[in-house]
Amino acid sequence: MSISSLFREFGPNVAIAAAVPTAAVLVFAIYMTRFDLQWGAFLTGILLAGILSLVDRTLRAEHLVTNYSAKLVIAQFELEREKNEREALEEQYLSAKARLQFIDEAMPFMLAYVDDQRRCRHHSRAFAAFVRLPPDRIDGRLLRDVLGHHFYSEIEHAVDEVLEARTFYVERTRRMPEGAIYHLLIQCLPRFASEGSVTGFYVVLTDITDRRHVGSGGAHGPADALQQERGEEHGAGADTLRAQEMLGDSIAERITGRKDAAQHIVSAIENDEFTLFCQLIRPLLGRDSGQPGHYEILVRLIEEEQNLLPPGAFFPLAEKHGLMPHLDRWVVEHVLKWASPRKARNTDAAREKCFVNVAAATISDPDFPEFVLRQLQRYDVPGSTLCFEMRLSDVMAQLGDAAEFARSVKTGGCRIALSDYGVDRASLNVLKHVPADFIKIDGGIVLNIVRDPVQFAKVASIGRMAKAIGVRTIGELVEDGETIARLQEADIDFAQGYGISRPRPLEGVAE
Repeated sequence: MSISSLFREFGPNVAIAAAVPTAAVLVFAIYMTRFDLQWGAFLTGILLAGILSLVDRTLRAEHLVTNYSAKLVIAQFELEREKNEREALEEQYLSAKARLQFIDEAMPFMLAYVDDQRRCRHHSRAFAAFVRLPPDRIDGRLLRDVLGHHFYSEIEHAVDEVLEARTFYVERTRRMPEGAIYHLLIQCLPRFASEGSVTGFYVVLTDITDRRHVGSGGAHGPADALQQERGEEHGAGADTLRAQEMLGDSIAERITGRKDAAQHIVSAIENDEFTLFCQLIRPLLGRDSGQPGHYEILVRLIEEEQNLLPPGAFFPLAEKHGLMPHLDRWVVEHVLKWASPRKARNTDAAREKCFVNVAAATISDPDFPEFVLRQLQRYDVPGSTLCFEMRLSDVMAQLGDAAEFARSVKTGGCRIALSDYGVDRASLNVLKHVPADFIKIDGGIVLNIVRDPVQFAKVASIGRMAKAIGVRTIGELVEDGETIARLQEADIDFAQGYGISRPRPLEGVAE
């Protein structure tokens, strides 16, 4: 311990100890010289000076004690604040860890995080199972080595774009070692540092090879004959639907971290927290060539673009809680709001059609057609602008409601499209009851027409049948020029897919 610190610690006590005997000596000296006024005054002055000095030291000591007490209170407050912040961070960490574990173990799509050096830093179990590598051959390895050089070369341009801070979606086909063929939706989502630079990106692989939709709701009227044709398929489909709804509910709530996820979607609708994308539907044949293409409207939750959510992750929960009619109304209103000034300025735009998907609950909503007619009048847009797209499974599950829905919206000039066409042997019977203007051939069939003559023959047969009854055909999930050429051979009118156009924001569509 230094001399200065010793002095600071014991100085006040030494001063007090010295002051007491000094004061006693001065008092005694004053008494002894009481008849000598000069000495008495001198000694009295010394005594007063000593007393004032002692008082000054006492006040200084009290001031220091007060300062140290205040600093101690502040330190205690800071310590309590840091303790609370640490507990909050630990709680957030545990919550994030639980959600990450859920994504890792239970999510149905494949996920990996790749840093800006293109090395994998995290992956889900589904991703490891897909690439068929143990964790020690994934983490820390280059994405090229994990996916294989051939597969990586097909998406390398997507990796380049995402590292330049652009979200990227692409569809690719991959043949597995045992011969199985998978069609994948590949999403690359950038991850940003606090200063805005890209520190890496997420790769999400979703298997869409055999994408099927299962409808819900009761059936009546002409649907009974169709259900008899399908046998037990409808009952099994209902069980599958319930399982899918439970899984979708769990996924949506666990990812968003909200128990009131349904209210969150309602709030998003009311506050315009959704955004619209579109994908071009391009004409293929002579009678439509030179005509403007059409657009399928895709709805995205803005939160999906900012978080680790695949497009449409909120749909299962919205369907579970009966919110799809509200969302479909939002889509119709905003599509017409976008189309109104566009059609006034562009004559070609007046012939374009916006394909709007409607959910099973919307098809059975008796007030929805009236809402559509009011919005058409409000925005002064012809009904032919809207083409309502219904999934074939939804139509077959509630054929009476679907037929009434089509009849009602067609009174306003709207068009009807049936998607997933060709996957069910009762597809043809649906057209007897629902007057469709377009049928969209299921992507699972179109995907294989280049290498499978049976599937090509099926598509060609659908094309001939559609032309005989005056219905236009659209091939879905078109990825490359070979598929486009085969669709043209099969006399299909339109094509849609990543080989035609990637989804893009609706507001960005040129005049």
